[in-house]
Amino acid sequence: QLLLVESGGGLVQAGGSLRLSCAASGGIFSIDTMGWYRQAPGKQRELVALINSDRSTNLADSVKGRFTISRGNAVNTLYLQMNRLIPEDTAVYYCYGKRLGVAYWGRGTQVTVSS
Repeated sequence: QLLLVESGGGLVQAGGSLRLSCAASGGIFSIDTMGWYRQAPGKQRELVALINSDRSTNLADSVKGRFTISRGNAVNTLYLQMNRLIPEDTAVYYCYGKRLGVAYWGRGTQVTVSS
């Protein structure tokens, strides 16, 4: 079992920055991949960024150059640094973890970008 808890969402003006955090607990030593997804109202959940156990990363084209995903020195922390935010980034952001082939999700944190 893997428990994921997000924090750091909020309201920010366009052009601003936010940093999301995800704290993992449970079977953290067998995590293969962690990442962030988001879901805007009326839209499907979409991939934002992934980071693998070797720390290689994949980012959606829409956030490349603006967002950075990283893992903390402790294996149970994940971050998403979001810069130059735009209104289209408004969504609920979910932390994702894959452990032994099973996907786990956090409850999400709201990010709202005002124009």
